[in-house]
Amino acid sequence: MSTGNPRSLGFDYEWEYSPRVGTLFGAFTLVAVVGWMVTVMLTAIHLYAIPAIPADAPVEGSIEVITSPWAYVLGIPLATLGGFYYLTTIGLGLLWFDTRHPLIIKILTPITASGVVFSTYFVYLQLGVIGEICPFCMVSAAATVILFGLELVILSMSSTPSLSAMAGDLGRVLGKTNYPVVLFPVLIGLVTLGGMFVVPALPLPDAVPFV
Repeated sequence: MSTGNPRSLGFDYEWEYSPRVGTLFGAFTLVAVVGWMVTVMLTAIHLYAIPAIPADAPVEGSIEVITSPWAYVLGIPLATLGGFYYLTTIGLGLLWFDTRHPLIIKILTPITASGVVFSTYFVYLQLGVIGEICPFCMVSAAATVILFGLELVILSMSSTPSLSAMAGDLGRVLGKTNYPVVLFPVLIGLVTLGGMFVVPALPLPDAVPFV
C-alpha cells in the first residue's frame, strides 16, 4: 500500500492506496477519453449530417434517436453536454495523478453516479419511448457505467478520510496542482467542441442534400 504523509504534504490526516489504484485511474481516464470521442462524433452528426436531411424525409434507427425532442436541452445536443461531463472526469482523473489526493476520489463518486443515472434514463427513452437504438449513445452509456464501476473499485481499494474531514482542504489541493498538465488536455477538448459549433457559422458552401 502507498501511504500519504501528512507532515510532508501539509495535511492533518493519512490515506492509503492499493498499488493497483494508479492502474485503475489510468483505465478510468482512458474510458473517459473514449466517451468524450463518442460525444464528439455525435455532436458532429448533429451539426453537419442532420442539417443536410430534408425536413420531410423519414428517419429511423439512430437518426430517429438523435433527432428526437429528448436529444436536446435548450437547443444544445445532449451529446455536447456529455462531452463536458467526460472532460470533467478526464480533468479530475489527471488531477488525481498530479496530486494523488483522496479528495479527488470522493468528488468523483457523485459525478460518476449522476452519469449512470442520466444514462439509464436515456437508455430507457431509446428502448421504451422512441423504440430505436443509437449505437453511439449506447457506447456512451456503457462508458458511464464503467467509470462508476471503476470509481467504486478504487474506493474499495483505498483507505481515505471522510469527505467532511477533507472538505476544507480543496484550496490547498488546488494550490499544489500543476495546472498546465491538468488543464491543457481539458482545454483542447473544450476548444474542439467549441470549434465544431463555430464552423457551421462560417460562410462556407451549402451542404449537399441527401438524395
